Amino acid sequence: MSYVPIRHFSDIEAWKMGREVRKSVYQVVGKLPEAETYALGSQMRRAAVSITANIAEGYGRYHYNENIQYCRQSRGSLYEIQDHLLTCLDESYISKEEYEDLLAMTEKCAKLLNGYISMLQKRRNMETGNKS
Repeated sequence: MSYVPIRHFSDIEAWKMGREVRKSVYQVVGKLPEAETYALGSQMRRAAVSITANIAEGYGRYHYNENIQYCRQSRGSLYEIQDHLLTCLDESYISKEEYEDLLAMTEKCAKLLNGYISMLQKRRNMETGNKS
């Protein structure tokens, strides 16, 4: 795998995967019954948008610690989506196959996000001389 410099938040692999998760979640929300439009659907849209928005906002911060914190919030939104997907499965709004596909997407995004957070921590430690 070759190294691609990050010149914009949209170059971050975790952001790219988060975008795919967001688009897939919006498709699921579009299939929810009308009764869920302002309840579960609204929660799912907010959590899905939060994934990429927090990565972008963190990227715009000057300090590694702030960037890392926003990435952690993004990761929390990924797990919130996983819970909402379980609700959709339990209520038969999505099939088991749809659930498993979306779960795999969120897990891949979380792994990419964890890698990005690790890279930020290493860079922070190199700049500060911290070896932990």
